[in-house]
Amino acid sequence: MGADDGRNAAASDGDDTTTVPGTEALDRLTSNLARMDELTKRLVAALGSRRPANHGLQGPGPEVYAKAMAAYWTEMATNPGKLIERQVGYWGEALKHAVQAQAALTSGTPAAPNDEQPKDRRFSNPMWSEHPYYNFLKQQYQISANAIRDTVQSLEGLEGNDKRRVEFFSQQIVDLFSPTNFLATNPEAMQRAVETEGDSLVRGLENLVRDIEANQGDWLVTLSDPDAFQVGGNIATTEGSVVFRNRMFELIQYAPTTDKVHSVPIVLFPPWINKYYILDLKPQNSLVKWIVDQGYTLFVVSWVNPDESHADVTLGDYVEQGFLTAIEEAKKITDQTQVNAIGYCIGGTTLSATLALMARRGDKSVKSATFFTTLADFEDPGEMGVFLDDDFIDGIEREGRTRGYLDKFFMGRTFSYLRSNDLVYGPAIKSYMLGEAPPAFDLLYWNGDGTNLPGPMVTEYLRRLCIGNELATTGFDLLGEKGLTLADVKVPLCDIACETDHIAHWRGAWSTWNKFGAKDKTFILSQSGHIAGIVNPPSKKKYGHYVNDADTATADDWFAGAEFHEGSWWPKWEEWLRPRSGRKVDARQPGDDDHPVLIAAPGTYVLPEGRALQQA
Repeated sequence: MGADDGRNAAASDGDDTTTVPGTEALDRLTSNLARMDELTKRLVAALGSRRPANHGLQGPGPEVYAKAMAAYWTEMATNPGKLIERQVGYWGEALKHAVQAQAALTSGTPAAPNDEQPKDRRFSNPMWSEHPYYNFLKQQYQISANAIRDTVQSLEGLEGNDKRRVEFFSQQIVDLFSPTNFLATNPEAMQRAVETEGDSLVRGLENLVRDIEANQGDWLVTLSDPDAFQVGGNIATTEGSVVFRNRMFELIQYAPTTDKVHSVPIVLFPPWINKYYILDLKPQNSLVKWIVDQGYTLFVVSWVNPDESHADVTLGDYVEQGFLTAIEEAKKITDQTQVNAIGYCIGGTTLSATLALMARRGDKSVKSATFFTTLADFEDPGEMGVFLDDDFIDGIEREGRTRGYLDKFFMGRTFSYLRSNDLVYGPAIKSYMLGEAPPAFDLLYWNGDGTNLPGPMVTEYLRRLCIGNELATTGFDLLGEKGLTLADVKVPLCDIACETDHIAHWRGAWSTWNKFGAKDKTFILSQSGHIAGIVNPPSKKKYGHYVNDADTATADDWFAGAEFHEGSWWPKWEEWLRPRSGRKVDARQPGDDDHPVLIAAPGTYVLPEGRALQQA
């Protein structure tokens, strides 16, 4: 009997449960294999429940690829030297690096060759720089990606949106095939799998199955821990009450925090593509709470999440039963003849049309208007323009006719691919290959809490306001009024845009502002993007803003002469709003005799079960 056998025998004399060496690892492997078999069956079942594919919602139509191919072959026929030169340059760079990598591997002390490729957050793990194999994969990918990108960008024969679409969707393909996105070529994922003896891959498969099941067979990565937040619990907590409700929205009036308030109330219209509480995530960064604390009576529209019962809803219904009704009810509750209105994103676009309609009707219920990240002139729609074409709109229209509404899944996925590495592939790697749980991040939680869109409304909005650009050009017909334009909007207005906004790019927002007919108008440019640039409380002193009161011909001229200010734009805007808000009066509690409190904020429409409550 050897020494090890003796120790095992001695141990077994006193404890019959002694584990034979290797048994624990074998048991773990067996358990993981059984769990993976179970998860694979669930995955197959979930994929089998996928809704029939609507090709118009899955990607661009074949016309995009046909135009790209035609442009490529035309250039090959007319200027072959240019393409051959690019191809030879690619071959030369790829071959040179392959030779360098081979020399490094055979040098006796294997090391990665010289790496002059640009920095890329996807390759931040040291293994991409230090390990010769992974560095080879990275550099070859980057060389190929640059060659494809340069070739597409230099194609002649493609103009305007066709060129932008070809560049965008070719970049999507390039991003998809990054070696970081595959287990066998991702060193961090492989290392984690070895360290956890496969547990990370099992957890990753669990996360993948969860996401596929949650989206009825389609794939959309979960960005935030779905159990970390509760609307009305630890987010959307500013005190207030629902004081009015119809089939389109709930009107929330917030409780005052000052003894006196300005007489003119504020009515805030958020976009109905997401929930309103992005402006009330938590007390520290809540614009809702901050406005109330400055001594204003604030009403916020909380839009319904449409279902089949809203299959008849048009853009006109949003204006009549939404915007005009909310303004009228706020006036009644506060006993005022005017309100100050705010529109955010698509809420701002529709507020523009509403104000043009009101001007045509002689309705002076709005004293001033504020726009957050708003496009109403779509001559240059920016990055979103790649989705504003007939193939996508036709798909949306077919989906709307079939179901009565466009499911929130499709718009959520569309916006995610505008930042695919940050909102698709990066989170997918962490969740599926590293087996990490999604983070508890309130903004990403809100990002995943979208709403459906009524079929007729979304088609009309996209075809007439976005592609047709009617409000900024030929005129938009709305609720019996013909040819409404931005020039009809004469009320004093303040427009806040964001410098790195990828949804409503700031130059397009400036162009919109420039076409309003108002003589009294102010433009403020915040640093950062569509959300962070707006949700930018003064206490953080994080992002600054630009102002310029000069009359300039272009957005770039405006920016060249703008003065930069440290810190949030909120105080600057409040300084603008104050003289347009009337005298101070006693603070108002939510509701009145004709508008009893229906329920405490955040109400019912904002909740996941809100549609069922609305039907009841």
